[in-house]
Amino acid sequence: MVGHSAEVVVAMAAIRTAFFGSDEIALPLLETLRSTLQERVELVGIWTQPDKARGRGMKFEPNGIKLWAESRGLDIHQPEKIGTADHEWLKARGVELILVMAYGHILKNDLLALTQFPVLNFHASLLPQYRGASPINAAIAAGEVWSGVSLMQIVRKLDAGAVYGQELVPIEADDTAVALAGKLAQACVPLAVRVLPGILDGSTVAVPQDETKVSFTRLLAREDALLDFHAPAQELVNRVRALHPWPGAAAKLGEVLIKFGEVGLATRTDSATASPPIPGTVLESSPQVGLRLATGTGGALAIHSLQRPGGKMLAVKEFLRGYKIAEGSVFSSTPMKPLVQSTPFPRAVFKSPETGGSAAV
Repeated sequence: MVGHSAEVVVAMAAIRTAFFGSDEIALPLLETLRSTLQERVELVGIWTQPDKARGRGMKFEPNGIKLWAESRGLDIHQPEKIGTADHEWLKARGVELILVMAYGHILKNDLLALTQFPVLNFHASLLPQYRGASPINAAIAAGEVWSGVSLMQIVRKLDAGAVYGQELVPIEADDTAVALAGKLAQACVPLAVRVLPGILDGSTVAVPQDETKVSFTRLLAREDALLDFHAPAQELVNRVRALHPWPGAAAKLGEVLIKFGEVGLATRTDSATASPPIPGTVLESSPQVGLRLATGTGGALAIHSLQRPGGKMLAVKEFLRGYKIAEGSVFSSTPMKPLVQSTPFPRAVFKSPETGGSAAV
C-alpha cells in the first residue's frame, strides 16, 4: 500500500473593508483593491462627501468616487458628519479595516478605535514633509523635485501617524498640480500591492515619523491666485504651476483681472545700466514676441497663455491680437501667503467646501 501525504492549504479570508474618499485621485487605488487585491480586501462600503453644487447652473452633482461606487453596486454613505449610524453600519457589516484617501472630513477617536486593524491613510507626500491639506500644491510651489505617497496610520494629530511604506514620484519641471496628482494617483497602486498585504498579515511594521523634519500645509483659498511680482522669477513659475487648475494664478492690470495659464523664465531685455523696472512691469508685449514681465530677481517672467474676464484661456500671441497690453504698463502685486510652514496652520484653514483636505487632525 502506497502512502500519500496531504498538503493542507488554508485560504485567508478577505478582510472586510470600508473606503473613505472624495477625490478622483483615489480611483486607481480603488480599482486595485477590486482587482489585484480582491483576495485580501473585500470592499463593502464607500464613504464620500455629499453631492455639491457645481458649475454655472450650480446643480448638485456626485463626485467621481460616488459614480465609481454606484457603477459597481457598492453601498454608498454621504454623511455631513460621521455619527452613530455610520458606526452601527460598520459594526453590523463586520468591517475590520478602513482605508482613507482625500476624504475631506475629520475622523474622530471613536471611529479610529472601531476596527481590528489601524485606520490607514494614503497621503500625497513623503511624510513627515507636507502634512495637511495641500501637499501636492505645496511641494511644487517649494520647487521640490520629488514627491510621493505615504501609507500611514491615522491618529488624532494631523498626519502624524507611523508610516508603513512610501512610493516616490519625480516632479518634472513642467508638472502642474493636476499633472502631479495624476502621477500620485497611479503611485498608490504599487504602494498598496507591495505594502498592504504585509500590514494585514502582521509582517510589515510601521516606522514613526521624524518630528524634526515636519512641515505643514493648508487648504488653498481663492485669494491665493493673486501674484506678487516682487518674488523671484522661478518662485513665480513654481507658484503658477502649483495653483493649476484651482485657484489658478492672476493679477490686475488696471481694474481688469487677468488670469495666467502657462508661464516660464525669460532673460531680461532692459538695459543693465537702466534703473530696475517696478516688478510686474510689461517689458515686452506683441503678438510676434509675446509678453514678458519684470520680477524681483532671477530674470523675467515669460507669459505663454492668458485669459481675460468672460473669455477663454488663449496662447499669449493670440490673446494680444485681440487685447492690447502696452509695454511699460504694470500688473499689480499682492503679497502671497505661504503654502507651507514648520508649525500647524490654525484649525480654521481646514474648514472648506473644497475636497482633497486631510482626513485627520
